[in-house]
Amino acid sequence: MSEEKLNVLPTGRSSATADFFRGIFAVGLLFYAATHIPVVGFFFSLLIPVLILFYRLRLGQRAGGIIPVVSGAAMALTLGAASFEMLFFAELMLLGFVMGELFERNLPIERTVLLTCAIAIASGGACLAVYSSFSGISPWAMVSDYVDRNLQMTLALYESVGMAEEVIRAVSESLEAIHFFLVRILPSLAVSSVLFITWTTLVMVKPVTRRYGLAYPDFGRLNHWRAPEWLVWGVIGSGILLLFPHNGLRMVGVNGLIILMTVYFFNGIAIVSFFLEKKRLPLFLRIGIYMFIALQQIALFLVIGIGFFDIWFNFRKLETPTD
Repeated sequence: MSEEKLNVLPTGRSSATADFFRGIFAVGLLFYAATHIPVVGFFFSLLIPVLILFYRLRLGQRAGGIIPVVSGAAMALTLGAASFEMLFFAELMLLGFVMGELFERNLPIERTVLLTCAIAIASGGACLAVYSSFSGISPWAMVSDYVDRNLQMTLALYESVGMAEEVIRAVSESLEAIHFFLVRILPSLAVSSVLFITWTTLVMVKPVTRRYGLAYPDFGRLNHWRAPEWLVWGVIGSGILLLFPHNGLRMVGVNGLIILMTVYFFNGIAIVSFFLEKKRLPLFLRIGIYMFIALQQIALFLVIGIGFFDIWFNFRKLETPTD
């Protein structure tokens, strides 16, 4: 591979080769942490697309594309049979690589996020359909079985940590209703998850690209971003669907509201970031506030509400809203 393909790193070809192997090792380490460390392992998995994006920008398309391929092959050998976990990690790597491709095209932030999410979701659906055709099991049955296994694991976790018996009994008696609901909102949960991971990747990779002098599109001030005003009609439409007696229409409304709440969360957290920056609070205090929002449901819904009502109140007093 030529030095041009590797973005002509300052220290030459040997440094690029070292970066290539470091990238494979780092992704493998995150994969191991995500699959072997309980509870917090999920947070390690969120760094996988950040690393893939970083090495895509640093090493170029060819070498940067080999890293997820090699890492994916190692992951497949480790996990063995095809599973939702394998699909999840493969999608994380694809997401990071696709975002790197879009970064070089200098698209607006909305188009970058939407294209990344669309490609990740479409490829995941295609993989699920192909696996379903080979295994002879319908996608619905696979999803239902996956949700059921996770609910059983959650119940076993409650029992192992010594949760009150009446709580365990109540959860056990409600498993069927919880399963029914989760299976039907899984599409919106998948879309919201991809949106969230794309957003966190976009935010986390920015200081890294600055440090290493890599290309980062001119998205403007991220804490000045506003959700399009026409999205409020989606909220109204989804809310109206909840009033219908038909379960199918009500589930469509619930799925729509979950996706839109994710978008308004981004708007709300941009407002929070704007005022934290304006008050010049120290970094450790900002991190504490963000962690509080992530861990407290009331704070989370408050941020969503702030993002939604910003349409009318314009909390940041921005002169021109973004389309």
